[in-house]
Amino acid sequence: MKMQVSKSQFKAKALEMFREVESTGESVIVTDHGSPTIEVRPYRKMERGPLEVLKGSVIEYSNPTNSVGEDDWESVNDRS
Repeated sequence: MKMQVSKSQFKAKALEMFREVESTGESVIVTDHGSPTIEVRPYRKMERGPLEVLKGSVIEYSNPTNSVGEDDWESVNDRS
């Protein structure tokens, strides 16, 4: 289980917690009034390309071969 600390505890011991995250590899969740707000975790260099990162992120892909007309697009200027 990830360690959880309040913002005030984190502020008082931030450097100590950074060292712990670095040495253990475990994340620390910082909370505000009991609700998680920030996760401090070890840095992981992304070795994947942008297309690999996006792979599997499409939620719905229905009727990809249907034509799209001008009326099917929303214009930024039409949002009044």
